[in-house]
Amino acid sequence: MTSPLPILALLFNAFVWGLAWWPFRTMHAAGLHPLWATALMYFGVLLALLALRPGLWAQVRAHPQLWLLALSSGLNNVAFNWAVTVGDVVRVILLFYLMPAWAVLLAWKILGERPTGQALARLALAFAGVALVLWPADAPAGRLLHGLSMADGLALLGGFMFALTNVTLRRLHAVPGQARMFSMFGGCMLMALAVGAIGLQAGVVEPFPAPHAGWLVTAPLLACVLLLGNWALQYGASRLPAGTTAVVMLSEVVFASVSSVLLSAATLQPRTLVGGGMIVLAALLASLQRR
Repeated sequence: MTSPLPILALLFNAFVWGLAWWPFRTMHAAGLHPLWATALMYFGVLLALLALRPGLWAQVRAHPQLWLLALSSGLNNVAFNWAVTVGDVVRVILLFYLMPAWAVLLAWKILGERPTGQALARLALAFAGVALVLWPADAPAGRLLHGLSMADGLALLGGFMFALTNVTLRRLHAVPGQARMFSMFGGCMLMALAVGAIGLQAGVVEPFPAPHAGWLVTAPLLACVLLLGNWALQYGASRLPAGTTAVVMLSEVVFASVSSVLLSAATLQPRTLVGGGMIVLAALLASLQRR
């Protein structure tokens, strides 16, 4: 009998990221911007990893190509965390899940994997869904981008960077897994600090606040939960086919949508539901094709 533990591990990871918007908003309400929260949490995670595996830094330095992985995964995390903190959670999650469409284009450009006719059809389906999600109510098609908010732009950037991270991981498959994980976490911290510093100068990011119980407690707890989620993802993904993993991870959309609607952090418009359904269907078809 096949063990259900890998599936349960993936569901746990999807549940963690599907509800991550809530603690980020809690910390933001206590005065801690999501960029500073991201940098703070991953700084703690990196210290813990170095304490457990002192030789990790030497492994990372031996593979300079890991800087691309650090950049893409860092910007992915920064964009996602910022977007779910300030935007409509359902809308952000749906736009983020354009990732499989970006992956087709990036794999074509970087890995030389020419897309099939089915892949191009899924690409068109996903982008049509995005157009419906972004389309302002009672507005002509020419004013599509007028409905684009900062959170929408961050969600699209996050999905693109997530796709670039996945393609880069495939390209760096020969690099030890622990070195890749350390580079990804380090990139999250460095990119959060860099973008935060730029945003501070531009006046769109608040300064680092004085200590407050609202984030002093939440930040380390969330860091521990995210680390557990990452380990659960690696456990489940290493024991299941890639297509199965991708299908199960789509449950993040359900967790995020249900929790945000129940807690009044999102609204479900008919156009959003239809467009979101097209995006998720495109991702599901891509996952089943890989399976």
